[in-house]
Amino acid sequence: MELFGSSGIRGVALRYLTPALVLDIAKAAGTVWDADRVAVARDTRTTGELFANAAASGLAAVGCDVDRLGVVPTPAVGNYCESAGVPAVLVTASHNPPEFNGIKLVGDDGVELSVDVLERIERRVLDDEYDHADWRAAGATTPVEGAVDDYVDQLIDAVDREAIADADLTVAVDPGHGAASVASPRIYRELGCEVLTVNATPDGHFPGRDSEPVPENLGDLSRLVATSDADVGIAHDGDADRAVFVDEDGEFVDGDTSFAALADACLEPGDAVVSAVNVSQRLVDVCADNDADLELTPIGATNIITRTRELHEEGVNVPVAGEGNGGVFFPPYRLSRDGAYIGARFLELLADADGAPVSEVVAPYSDYHFVRANVEYEGDDERDELLSAARAYVETADAEPNTTDGYRLDYGDAWVLVRPSGTEPKIRIYAESADAERAERLAQDMRVAVESGR
Repeated sequence: MELFGSSGIRGVALRYLTPALVLDIAKAAGTVWDADRVAVARDTRTTGELFANAAASGLAAVGCDVDRLGVVPTPAVGNYCESAGVPAVLVTASHNPPEFNGIKLVGDDGVELSVDVLERIERRVLDDEYDHADWRAAGATTPVEGAVDDYVDQLIDAVDREAIADADLTVAVDPGHGAASVASPRIYRELGCEVLTVNATPDGHFPGRDSEPVPENLGDLSRLVATSDADVGIAHDGDADRAVFVDEDGEFVDGDTSFAALADACLEPGDAVVSAVNVSQRLVDVCADNDADLELTPIGATNIITRTRELHEEGVNVPVAGEGNGGVFFPPYRLSRDGAYIGARFLELLADADGAPVSEVVAPYSDYHFVRANVEYEGDDERDELLSAARAYVETADAEPNTTDGYRLDYGDAWVLVRPSGTEPKIRIYAESADAERAERLAQDMRVAVESGR
């Protein structure tokens, strides 16, 4: 796809992403959906209102009435779509810096659109082909109140509130000035936790920290947890569809580690887990321990959603899916990422641990060594030569390759992946093992093989 990537459209606002482009995307989506009503929502970014207005105009131009939800978390949009039976245009750039904005499209089942539907919408934009309404059939706009309230209520009903409340947890929450600011602190309080907050005022400039919840951006949260004797810290990205954690000492819990812990708690023999091709050995081992299958997709939420749907149609139970960046799906709840719900499921783990701290709960999944390396190139010809060398190395390796997205070699107790970056002129190499020397050796051997193509 030319416009839609692995998780919608994103770009620098008013440069790549313009009101005209958003208008066309909304017209195309409204044309393909052929719906009477469509919701429009946004996160806290400063350009959000501008683009939400453009989206509403585009939808009205093809005859759709528009429900304006305002600033709400992405999972609250999914809840509204599912309960009201309407699709949505969501203006958000998720974890990207404040100068970015983007568009996600959500179906009337509350789930981001599958690849085939996105391709139909994209084709309409590229062909400049829309079903414009005449003046008598232009859509009307209605402000909608209560979308966040309804989302909070349904989430609380979906988890074990009694167990979480009985655990008497103190939770530090860092919404990063994003859409989670209007929901997550409230959710954890209503689950019976004492809640402390930092960076919890909605502000699209992200003054306290950058939107992506990675260790270098979570110093405030780590200090809050360590100095307040909180049991756990929970951080979100800009649109609140991800959650990552810090332990009782303020130490960052790797997203692959929390994903593995959450998966281990809900897998049964015969289940399947869907994740991307850069999946951690932690999850590989958890699936093996639970006699569950692991299905790998190209990197990106859209691909994970599409494969999970396919498995459901085949009668396969998928209780958990996602990636190691804090974006975990619990398909029986909803086939969309929900940062506050991910956090609540983690609180259930703590409640079941009989007072054990976070560091102890995640310890079985944290003793792994991950290596990342990059090989830079200049131009498509050199890139192709480097990838050709990687392919030759993979074909002679004593492991079965997975070519879903690049080349991944699984050795049972370790893996190595080589793939071109989608955003930079680099070949990326990843390796992981419980044995640090083995991970380093796998990455180095692959790097030498790739560079032999120069």
